[in-house]
Amino acid sequence: MPGTRAGERQWGGLLRQPDFRSLWIGETAGRLGSAATSVVLPLVAVATLGADSFAVGALSAASALPWLLISLPAGVWVDRVRRRPLMVGCDLVAAGALVSVPLAGAFGVLSLAHLFVVAFVVGVTTVVFVTAYRAYVPFLVSPAHLVEANAKLQGSEQGSQIAGRGLGGVLAQVLGPPIAIAVDVLGYLASALCLTRIRAKEEVRDSGARRAGLVREVTDGLLFIARDRHLRFLCAFSAIANLAYSALQALQIVFLVRDVGLAPGVVGFVVAASGTGGVVGALAASRAAARWGTAGAIRRWAFVTAPFAVLVPLTTGGPGVVLFAVGAFTVTAGLVAITVVVVAFRQAYCPPELLGRVSASAQFLNYGAIPLGTLIAGTLADSLGNQTALWHVAGVFVIYGLMPFFGVIARSRDLPNT
Repeated sequence: MPGTRAGERQWGGLLRQPDFRSLWIGETAGRLGSAATSVVLPLVAVATLGADSFAVGALSAASALPWLLISLPAGVWVDRVRRRPLMVGCDLVAAGALVSVPLAGAFGVLSLAHLFVVAFVVGVTTVVFVTAYRAYVPFLVSPAHLVEANAKLQGSEQGSQIAGRGLGGVLAQVLGPPIAIAVDVLGYLASALCLTRIRAKEEVRDSGARRAGLVREVTDGLLFIARDRHLRFLCAFSAIANLAYSALQALQIVFLVRDVGLAPGVVGFVVAASGTGGVVGALAASRAAARWGTAGAIRRWAFVTAPFAVLVPLTTGGPGVVLFAVGAFTVTAGLVAITVVVVAFRQAYCPPELLGRVSASAQFLNYGAIPLGTLIAGTLADSLGNQTALWHVAGVFVIYGLMPFFGVIARSRDLPNT
């Protein structure tokens, strides 16, 4: 693909490459719409349909459920077809599902069941899109620039999450939740438009790969991870991170309100401020990997994450809330920086014909830890209290911080390329 890498002449030059720039802008626009929808859809349920807390929680579960149900077959699909048309299709399906909400409201037929279906459909498109775009990045970017590419994509994703949630709240207040959903659709349409501007032509997948059964192809991705010591370690490492971070997120709001005594408006500001750590981590990942090596960067980021996690349960009212902000900010920065390096490694390390399945298998294993972390956090909080539960979460982060010093990457400067 000599025509697709003209903009990679120096570090930081990827945004001068038209194809990558289109992917980056499109992914950012789609994430902005997705983040806004994550706020507006529950508001539709509450403000328009009078849903209770259980229904709102079930709505969130409906959007997350596809990660467990279809991650593995999505990887097979991604490895069988051209990825760019698949991503465009995901954007259009998500847009169509969301625009049905204000239409149903206008005709007086909107229901909670409708919202559950929409949340599930959008969740399905998200799983397929993320799997496809992560397998598509190595097609546009050379191996030497994968860390930079993922840093830019993760940075914009984190920024979109923060901005999109705020935008969703403002749109819902100004326009009303159902109409705000229609505006969110624009993010998905902008993503589809940007993706159609990519000029690089993908080759048709080998039709021989389609002769294998679905179970066999899914198994190939799982076995590739299970048999490789680096991928196996990094999957376990990431799963521990997701378990601990999902537990932290599940407890943080109720802890800040009930134990620390913050007003809801202050809680929103503190949580949003700590979330900016993800942007910082994504921006710092490339520089850290260049200076210390990919394995060295993972060890340092993990080691820094552990002690700052301890600041969260130490949080008190007044000036003491700074402890939470600094702790959560640093933990988020460390986790995102490590994610950038791990995803780039997987893209460069895995055979292209297996990348979709390996990525999907990793996502299935890693995201599968999220509901487990949330369940454990709730159980501990109910029996021991929020602050004690957060001390247990901090303990898991300490284990996470020490893992790279005892695993397969303990003495390496860089992760292997092949």
